[in-house]
Amino acid sequence: MLPRIKINFLEGQLGTVGVSPDGLVALIIGAMAVSSTFELGKSYSITKPSDLKELGITKENNPALAEAVTDFYKEAEEGTSVVVVGVDASKKMAELCANEDGAVVRSVIERHSGALRAVFVSTPAGDSEQATEGLSPDTLATLQPAQELAEWATTSLYAPLFIVVDGRGYTGENLKDLGQAKYNRVGVLVGSKNAEDKGSCIGVLAGRIASKPVHRNIGRVADGALKGEAFYLGGKRIEEKQSAVTALYEKRYIAIRRYVGRTGYFFADDNLATALTDDYAQIANRRVIDKAYRVAYNTLLDKMLDEIELNEDGTMQAPILKSWESELEAEINKAMTANSELSSSEGSGCKVFIDPKQNVVSTSKIAISLKVRPHGYARYIDVNLGFQVTNTKTEG
Repeated sequence: MLPRIKINFLEGQLGTVGVSPDGLVALIIGAMAVSSTFELGKSYSITKPSDLKELGITKENNPALAEAVTDFYKEAEEGTSVVVVGVDASKKMAELCANEDGAVVRSVIERHSGALRAVFVSTPAGDSEQATEGLSPDTLATLQPAQELAEWATTSLYAPLFIVVDGRGYTGENLKDLGQAKYNRVGVLVGSKNAEDKGSCIGVLAGRIASKPVHRNIGRVADGALKGEAFYLGGKRIEEKQSAVTALYEKRYIAIRRYVGRTGYFFADDNLATALTDDYAQIANRRVIDKAYRVAYNTLLDKMLDEIELNEDGTMQAPILKSWESELEAEINKAMTANSELSSSEGSGCKVFIDPKQNVVSTSKIAISLKVRPHGYARYIDVNLGFQVTNTKTEG
């Protein structure tokens, strides 16, 4: 062998940890097991509709699940990962979302080690009960346990997410006002693709969310209409139920609408089941702040139990303090501002502040203020329209 120089590429030197995609969601739907290929309660990650065939799932043996996945991939491109979980269709959604060891949704969240950003839940178990406050009692009973479960995932697993509940059995009579609730990690979708469906088109919503960046409103008209020839509310086409759509919107449900001058259907907005004044009343704001949470956690985790150079009074030395602030700001800006997920000025969409007066020796605690700048959204556009006429006086 001739004399030579050989250079090998080293791997793992940067200490980079793979980050889960922002659009990873789970569809948890009432279903039937299929021989040995599809077990209830087990998670299956798929990337295209044809993956259902390998699981033995068809429109005949699992129509709700097959439809949800098909709808998902009409909104999201093939290659987008989605977690599919079939559950006993006799189990109510409130039971599935219970914040208890062994409960189905909690087990799915734990199984995926905090990677899920949203969970969509639908079973027909409560359909036989008479609708109260405009929807199936099971839908409304699911809101509180779903909120508690999402909060648990945030505080215990450091894995913030939100849960969308199937708004089943819609009648619209005495519709419950979700604006009076405080469920800012729960949304309720109402509206279907088939007139006879008692449930909603959760696959459509899941696919739209999975395919869009965290700051994007699901109803953004510029993104195009939903993939569906028709959508229904209470057995009638959406265009025949405009007053009902308005009521759903005003009472903080996720609804579907049409626009004059546009072909197709659109989500009216991305409401969560809480007051409009809540900082996290919209899915887009929820996703933005949750991503900032994850980035901050991942960045600061490297600081855990690290040594800190202190001043004589027990406070952090200025260079150390500033390096912490700069590093966290840099990570937020790299992960979010650079992707236009935050409003920015001079390249920064966040501000980090650490009080230099904190005594770290006596408390072993460092309090950090992190604020990110969200986008605004054009919900109401008022135009003063009139004629442009120049009046000129003719002198006689």
